[in-house]
Amino acid sequence: MVDYQAIMSLVLKHRTYEEITASVGCSRRDVSAVKKEISAAGITAERFASMTETQIQELFPDGRKAVSQDYADPHFAQVIEAMKHNRFFTLQQGWVKYLGGSSDRKKYSYSQYCDLFNRFAAATDVVATLQHEPGKAMFVDWAGPTMQVVDLVTEESSKAYFFVASLPYSGLVFCQVFSNMKQEAWNRAHVNALAFIGGVPQMIVPDNARTATHKRTLNDSEVVITKSYRQLAEHYQTAIVPARSNRPTDKAHVERMVQVVETRIIGYLASETWTSFEELNDAVAERLLEINEQLRRVNGTTRQEVFDAEEAALLQPLPDQPYESVEYKQLKVGRNYHVTSDYQHYSVPYGLAGKVLSVRITATTVSIFDGQTKVCEHPRKLGRRGQYSTEFDHAPKHHQQVQGLWSREWFLNRARSFGPATVQVITQVLDRSKIEAQAFLACRNILTELGGKKTSLEETCQEMLDINGYPTYTSLKRVMATLAAAKEETAPAAPAAQNVKNLGEIQDLSGVFVRDAEHYKGWGSTDA
Repeated sequence: MVDYQAIMSLVLKHRTYEEITASVGCSRRDVSAVKKEISAAGITAERFASMTETQIQELFPDGRKAVSQDYADPHFAQVIEAMKHNRFFTLQQGWVKYLGGSSDRKKYSYSQYCDLFNRFAAATDVVATLQHEPGKAMFVDWAGPTMQVVDLVTEESSKAYFFVASLPYSGLVFCQVFSNMKQEAWNRAHVNALAFIGGVPQMIVPDNARTATHKRTLNDSEVVITKSYRQLAEHYQTAIVPARSNRPTDKAHVERMVQVVETRIIGYLASETWTSFEELNDAVAERLLEINEQLRRVNGTTRQEVFDAEEAALLQPLPDQPYESVEYKQLKVGRNYHVTSDYQHYSVPYGLAGKVLSVRITATTVSIFDGQTKVCEHPRKLGRRGQYSTEFDHAPKHHQQVQGLWSREWFLNRARSFGPATVQVITQVLDRSKIEAQAFLACRNILTELGGKKTSLEETCQEMLDINGYPTYTSLKRVMATLAAAKEETAPAAPAAQNVKNLGEIQDLSGVFVRDAEHYKGWGSTDA
């Protein structure tokens, strides 16, 4: 039956049709009828608060209620339980059992039975439960809206992308923020989502993102799973079943879950300033706790309760080790005894400076090899570019005494050739590093790459000091470009050449006779 009291409460709170139908499980026609009755009776929020349930029922008489007393109870709650535990049980089977019941009352026809069941299922919020099998699928997608993460040091802003995964049977939701939507982030998001639910479903249903599928040729209709994504599925012994293109019903559930994330996570967090992805993900985890464990749906259950009771035991167990994508690179060790991968820097013993080493990169670690020997291993740096992972044992005791390596004095000597402001900037860059050698590459870029520009490096460094900025190669390059543009705009116009000769000084010289302009005025005349 329609819960008119709940509808009236939401109407008086000025909720939309979509919000009311989704919350109560009624039709738009029911909402419209309630709005008309409220308007006709002049019911206000104060009057509604004092009305009894009987008074509300009198406003919306339902002839079917009197008739239904003459019919046998179809016991829809038992039908739903049968459907949950037996995926082959159909509504027609339920109706046949209903007809064979021992009650002497009249029985509903099959069409009436189906209509009443659909109303009961919508009102008790079990529609999605009946459409999906527990433990069968996990839907995944990226949310459309993004947020900004601002680095406090460089003041650079990065986009935060929201990955969403959900189990349609229980509605359990997982969400995590990443700095990009590339293959590595896509795979790592799946690994974390499966760890979050503590098991593996029979299949994963993604949209047709580039990190999930591709076509062999431009005009080929065959959809192929990407190699890395297929390897992930094989590791977890699950299937990838992409949603069909232009078939919104294939991914209707995850679209609803994306809306939940947008309203209950992004909507709550977008107004705040976030300075790291770790901080933002901690806040997302708190919001997920509310969505999954505290927010009760129409039928009185939470997502976590349904998952624990009916779905968790049906998931396949996780493998002993999580999946890690692997990438191999050949990288040369810089003079600052660091190798650079994806704009992040990792130290090796300084004696290897200048050598080409093999680097094995996974989602979490960077392993460096000299031939077959593992030299060292670092936790992988993510997020802001230009971070250093340096072990103290890799650094020489005195950089200036190691032949072929840069040193502090070497860079300061170069800076003195430009001026005192450049020396001060280079000193700042050197002093802010935990290990001095971490700054050598930045100093080299500043002195070499910016030192030969039209706008002087000294002038740029002085401007950076005047504005109390944070000197990096990128920020100095930006200031240099601004100064160059300002010079072009304010450069004074060059005076035109004078076309009138000043002959006074020349005519005063002894022995020199210069005819002035008056001598030539008559030339060209036709008069004889």
